[in-house]
Amino acid sequence: MLVERMRPFTSTIFTEISRLAVETGAINLGQGFPDTDGPASLLADAARNITDAGRNQYPPGPGMIELREAVAAHRKRFYDLDVDPADVLVTVGATEAIASTLLGLCTAGDEVVTFEPYYDSYAASVALSGATLRTVRLHPGSFRMRSSHDAPDFAFDPDELRAAFSSRTKVVLVNTPHNPTGAVFSREQLTLIGELAAEFDAVVVTDEVYEHMTFDGTPHVPMATLPGMAERTLTISSAGKTFSVTGWKVGWVHGPPELVGAARTVKQFLTFHGGAPLQPAVANALALDDAFYAGVISDLSRKRDLLSDGLRAAGFDVFATHGTYFVVVDARPLGFDDGFDLAYRLPELCGVAAVPVSVFAGTPEGAEAMRPLVRFAFCKRDEVLTEAVERLSGLRGKA
Repeated sequence: MLVERMRPFTSTIFTEISRLAVETGAINLGQGFPDTDGPASLLADAARNITDAGRNQYPPGPGMIELREAVAAHRKRFYDLDVDPADVLVTVGATEAIASTLLGLCTAGDEVVTFEPYYDSYAASVALSGATLRTVRLHPGSFRMRSSHDAPDFAFDPDELRAAFSSRTKVVLVNTPHNPTGAVFSREQLTLIGELAAEFDAVVVTDEVYEHMTFDGTPHVPMATLPGMAERTLTISSAGKTFSVTGWKVGWVHGPPELVGAARTVKQFLTFHGGAPLQPAVANALALDDAFYAGVISDLSRKRDLLSDGLRAAGFDVFATHGTYFVVVDARPLGFDDGFDLAYRLPELCGVAAVPVSVFAGTPEGAEAMRPLVRFAFCKRDEVLTEAVERLSGLRGKA
């Protein structure tokens, strides 16, 4: 019989909505995976590693040295961070990095602060550790006025953030750019989080898998670059999003040796390791030229605008997306006040699948606040998004 603490996590909304999409032939804009493969050089490297180089056996526990060195070089190149490759741990995706970190640092009686809505593995990993989750809501409706795409976005209340901390706070889990809202935390927001972490002697764990997906000049600011934060921050990222290879599950975490060591101790008993032929391919890809990284932004910016404009024309209120490849909408202008119900009806109503934002909430109050919101993914081919927009245009009057 499943232990009680894991009973809320028996299924995920992604599994359910993807099943509905297949059954109905709907365009799946629910689950966040691209419908094209990554750079040709990356795929060719991996193929050679399998067939020619024979790199198919267990890699070293901490990960292959070329990938750990490449991660360190990447951090220096983009953020001027000095990272020792010995302090980089390669993981089976960012999700394992998050789980290993929380299991290595937290136990019963500890508290983990994070922001809701949140990626669903956070709550499950906290439950596995025995710690207690404390959430700070990202409120819809704040305005940042950053570009011609100005629209309401999401931000936290500083007073609510402070109230979430206590003497039991062990970890602050920060996701920026943020899934599912598309928000990107500003330097000022991150500074406040860091100041509270230092005041309460908490470790900051940052999930930065969308680090190369920010738009309209919005900068991604790693927490570890802020004064005094490198010594208390574990930074997590992965290859899946940047290089459109989400199924490869190659991630990493880096930070102070004693914190990385805690994650490493747990990680070795979860998977030991994986992705042997993929790790050196990712190492080479991290060194791709600036044109590649700029291309990721320009390509996704166009897709964001294509989908956002189409959703707006269909009658939704559309929130700003400053990062990631997701856009959140409010369905109430179309007469739908329950995003959960709408997400399950959309495949039949118009042949498009999306996910309700309320399932990413950690509290009943948060779920209620996000009740009318739905998330769409735009990491799809232009022709797929164009067809989805056309189908969504017929949604009026179907509430």
